[in-house]
Amino acid sequence: MGLKTDQLDYDFDPALVAVEPAKPRDAARLLEVRLPPLGSNADGLELVDRRVSELPDLLHAGDRLVLNRTRVVPARIHALREDTNGRVEGLLAEVVEPGCWWAMLRPARRLRPGGILVVLDREGRPSSLRLHLEATDEEGRLRVRLVDPEAPSEDPRKLESRLHREAGHVPLPPYIIKARRDRGMVEEEPEDRVRYQTTFAGDHDRTASVAAPTAGLHFTPALLERAVQGGCEVIPVSLEVGAGTFKPVETEDVSDHRMHVERCVVEPESRRLLDRAEADRRDGTGRLVAVGTTSVRTLESMPSHGEDAPDRPIAWETDLLIQPGHRFRRVDALLTNFHQPRSTLLALVAAMTGIDRLHRIYEEAVRRRYRLFSYGDAMFIHRPGDSPAR
Repeated sequence: MGLKTDQLDYDFDPALVAVEPAKPRDAARLLEVRLPPLGSNADGLELVDRRVSELPDLLHAGDRLVLNRTRVVPARIHALREDTNGRVEGLLAEVVEPGCWWAMLRPARRLRPGGILVVLDREGRPSSLRLHLEATDEEGRLRVRLVDPEAPSEDPRKLESRLHREAGHVPLPPYIIKARRDRGMVEEEPEDRVRYQTTFAGDHDRTASVAAPTAGLHFTPALLERAVQGGCEVIPVSLEVGAGTFKPVETEDVSDHRMHVERCVVEPESRRLLDRAEADRRDGTGRLVAVGTTSVRTLESMPSHGEDAPDRPIAWETDLLIQPGHRFRRVDALLTNFHQPRSTLLALVAAMTGIDRLHRIYEEAVRRRYRLFSYGDAMFIHRPGDSPAR
């Protein structure tokens, strides 16, 4: 029997939606989740209150921390319709080619191919940049192309850099923007450009995301260094986080949900480290500890590559939906934030804990007033069979 979407519901106080991160990053609360052995009942579930700064104490010498080093780009834009001067806002959600995206814009009902949007700079002033509306897709997105009538021959990559630099806003999740509005706060603060980015993010020419790999937001360089000094190894991977990560499951059965596609890249050095880690795991030493659900999806969808072209990156696309019944091939433990109800991210966590235990974990987290979602607190899940700490 498949997972019903309403099984991913839970109740919470809207005041628990975090509108800014902990300061410093690793001061966030951390719920340590110790699962009972496979085949036992839920009574053995243990939940321990900690801080993210204590994470190195939960890791073992020989563990590998797998981090998603994708960079968040300022893909949220504000614009005016050239014909009516009506305001438009939205997200440049998926790159088609340099200077061209599938965009999620609102209000969308009167936007049609052939229209033109005047891009507003960060101060809300009209710029020389224009977005030409070219086509629509079945999801209601618009294909838009960036141009500058004052510089018609400018390279699309340079135009894209100008857009990000002069007009792009931090693509904060809709629930953060809504919570800030509800609390009388400004939608975007200057600090968001730094704090909605991991400290280890790489070059966006490799992978660029429109949402942060939020479990990674908790890491400071000092925290990572402590983990390494304790005998852990860090393995960077990349998954481009798309806007589909926020799309709720609307089908009755989770299996019927149309999963969004995201691009993954694993560089040659990380390939070698993962190969060595898998060999060690077969010998019963070391764990692969995924930092965030995006790292889980990268590891679990990574194709077998053999010894072909060992000095070249592996790149692939994944639409993997992980839910209860999934057999984990690589992931042994997980650091993750608390996710929205009816989300594929919550289904992924349920695949690791079981749905009944997931409900118990979230009920207790809400009771203990853990802060929720992208800027919120985290939990660390030991899969059954793992010893809880060194």
